[in-house]
Amino acid sequence: MLNFTFQNTTKIHFGEGQISAISKEIPTSAKILVVYGGGSIKSNGVYQQVSDALKDHTWFEFSGIEPNPQYDTLMKAQTIIEAENIDYLLAVGGGSVVDGVKFIAAAAKFEGDDPWDIVAKGAKIEQALPIGAVLTLPATGSESNGGSVITRNGNKLPFGSPLVRPLFAVLDPSVTLSLSDRQIGNGVVDAYIHIMEQYLTFDVNAKVQDRFSEGLLQTLIEEGPKALAAETKDDLEIRSNIMWSATMALNGLIGAGVPQDWSTHMIGHELTASHGIDHARTLSIVLPAVMKVRREQKHAKLVQYAERVFGITTGSDEQKIDQAIEATENFFKLMKVPTRLSDIDLGAEQVDVLVAALESHGMTKLGEHGDIDLAVSREILTTAI
Repeated sequence: MLNFTFQNTTKIHFGEGQISAISKEIPTSAKILVVYGGGSIKSNGVYQQVSDALKDHTWFEFSGIEPNPQYDTLMKAQTIIEAENIDYLLAVGGGSVVDGVKFIAAAAKFEGDDPWDIVAKGAKIEQALPIGAVLTLPATGSESNGGSVITRNGNKLPFGSPLVRPLFAVLDPSVTLSLSDRQIGNGVVDAYIHIMEQYLTFDVNAKVQDRFSEGLLQTLIEEGPKALAAETKDDLEIRSNIMWSATMALNGLIGAGVPQDWSTHMIGHELTASHGIDHARTLSIVLPAVMKVRREQKHAKLVQYAERVFGITTGSDEQKIDQAIEATENFFKLMKVPTRLSDIDLGAEQVDVLVAALESHGMTKLGEHGDIDLAVSREILTTAI
């Protein structure tokens, strides 16, 4: 196991009716900006619950955060922050809203010339407004980590800092019952691939992290399709297990002391930036191709994945790997997401464009070994066709 330092300071309020807990988490003296997306929280009852919880607080609202939060939209929130002396942010929504609020929090206290430098140039975040989160869509794990991804002019780039980790997060699985099948499928697959990016690398004898990861993967395999099935889609226990799995997938626990990949994400970001494809659907296209192209480098963990996650114990190691990749693709298909570029009507003509975008963003040494160069990324994208 590699050396690591682990700390997660986000307080989690999990369970039905827990939105009321925000009344005690945010000081009554705070001036709050409630930030959300397209307004679905007003039709599913979440907005009213937040409003009730904040009845003794002074608060304002800012809406319109996109599924891939846009820099120009996020910067508009600064006008309200400055005019009303906002000193606390509450994100109400899915991972994109939480990601967006993280940037708003950092930009509000940024002393440089251009807040975009936080993302594009890795400018250090010295301070940020405090953040709370009410999660409505389990997927990204953003509610309890310090990472974020922001888009500007077709550039989708990550940034991170412990200073933008939410102080608390409310996870009420009942609010996920109003999600569409597409949102459910995307969320499960996003969480699944977060785990894979931290698990499917090379062995460092990190047995605890491996077992945690394998348990989370099996939980998503078991529960994900049930959340789409008519007879079980309203089962709150199923939604609870999915919601908690998505949080555990990226709160730092399973990634502590192990090598990590993230090439699937970096390549996937370019698909979203260039074609507007849902984030999870880019991942479901790219991951199987990564598994195929990098099977030699990931050989031992692919065999372990086959045996422990899917119970594939017969045949040669190569046969086990083949079956594991096929089982992964079949699971994605059960979640109704694409597994090939051709599934979304993209072909070989897009490969050069995507590789050029990777190069322009400095994504030339990806993977757990830093050896996924542009040539390997091209092979991955070609394999994904």
